[in-house]
Amino acid sequence: MHYKRVLSIAGSDPSGGAGIQADLKTMSACGCFGTTAITAVVDENTVGVFGVHPIPVDFVKGQIKSVLDDIGADAIKIGMLHSSELIRGIRETLLPYQIRNIVLDPVMVATSGDPLLQKEAISTLQNELIPLARVITPNIPEAEILSGQKIAYQADLRKVIKSLTCGGKVSVLLKAGHLTEDELTDIFYNVETDEMLELKSKRVNTKNTHGTGCTFSSAVASFLARGLELNDAVRAAKEYINKAIVEGAAYEIGKGHGPVHHFHPFWK
Repeated sequence: MHYKRVLSIAGSDPSGGAGIQADLKTMSACGCFGTTAITAVVDENTVGVFGVHPIPVDFVKGQIKSVLDDIGADAIKIGMLHSSELIRGIRETLLPYQIRNIVLDPVMVATSGDPLLQKEAISTLQNELIPLARVITPNIPEAEILSGQKIAYQADLRKVIKSLTCGGKVSVLLKAGHLTEDELTDIFYNVETDEMLELKSKRVNTKNTHGTGCTFSSAVASFLARGLELNDAVRAAKEYINKAIVEGAAYEIGKGHGPVHHFHPFWK
């Protein structure tokens, strides 16, 4: 018997709602065995980010190699990367393994509004690591930075999304959560089939949105690892994150933005 394996390359969150901790919970809930390469130790909680301690690049590369040389991976999720040096180091390390299912969440700003990626590293991410991914999962502020275009309305998502594909190389899941409508429609552009999917959900009245991006992207990676086709993996991940938000809305944990309910399939 074999597990479906997903490697998360990301920063840690001691409050457990985002980062590596959220990734492992999501991978477990979605039926996969999660492994990690930690890029930074972050001092944060539900209120904000108070410090970032970067892990040396060679040590991050060592973690990736140790996992892939021994356990391997059916998919990789990439999250918080704070510097150009780290981005280049990860690209260099991953290239020889030729793993197709790479889901990159271009984490730039925390839910609290705190910056997590150095400004000078944005172009490095765009030019050197995003082209290596199969899917990227930007939210609206991240898509505005990557595209250089303003997104104010639902219709803008469709106008911008193809500009994020690196010339038709990378599929894009553009999340609508920062808009204000009661019904949210994420847009997924599958470059492999030239399809545009609408993923609709009702807005949930909750402050528990800490780590939603990490969770969503980890779910996509998990379902790809399990062998789902790209469109089906994205649909399944959307269903998972929406239910995680709904089921977590009534809980109170922390003084700020609480987490979603990662294990909602099992807690009844």
